[in-house]
Amino acid sequence: MLSLDEFLTLSLNGSQLLYLDGIAWTATHTATWMPLVLVLLYIIIRNNDLRGIFSIILCIALCITLADQMASTVFKPLVGRFRPTNDPSLMYTIDVVNSYRGGRYGFFSSHAANTMAVATFLSLLIRNRTLTFWLYSWAVLNCWTRVYLGVHYVGDLTVGTIWGCFVGWAVYALWKRYMPASVRIRTELTSKRQGMTATGYSTAHAHLLALALAITYIFIAFKALFFA
Repeated sequence: MLSLDEFLTLSLNGSQLLYLDGIAWTATHTATWMPLVLVLLYIIIRNNDLRGIFSIILCIALCITLADQMASTVFKPLVGRFRPTNDPSLMYTIDVVNSYRGGRYGFFSSHAANTMAVATFLSLLIRNRTLTFWLYSWAVLNCWTRVYLGVHYVGDLTVGTIWGCFVGWAVYALWKRYMPASVRIRTELTSKRQGMTATGYSTAHAHLLALALAITYIFIAFKALFFA
């Protein structure tokens, strides 16, 4: 399995195309996605009262904390698996971008866990197929950037993805069990209305978030043209 993991990682790592380097480099940076966070915040505010807003933001923060800390604080130092870019047996065959090699250890991927946790939670929260597709495409893109840049093995990303999906589901299950009564009432009143999702969110707002993701992808593709 380790040999297969190494083979898949080397197959997906790097390329001779500067344009792809630019896409991976831009997409892996948190700042690229900040406008998307503002759109998400707008949608949460427009579709919830104060208690609902607070509880959802708290759950998203919990998703990121559980996903990230299990990877960074527990598994990386405990397992001690080198990133491909820092593995003495592999580091000189790995393609790197801008001399970026990441931290020392990489099992398992915080990026994969974080994005999958948030994508899963939001997909269950809003329940719109179009948005779900775009959210998971965002998570998969982030996973691809990490193996392309050589800072994670495919196995690191696989375990991170599994853990992230579980965290997103678990946090949603917890939120649903203890959601504010006002959110439950709103959902029951609005979920059957035309233009609303099964959980009472505006379909137009769900599509707005999907559009924001699509525009961000276009921005990444455009910015990569000037990557050097």
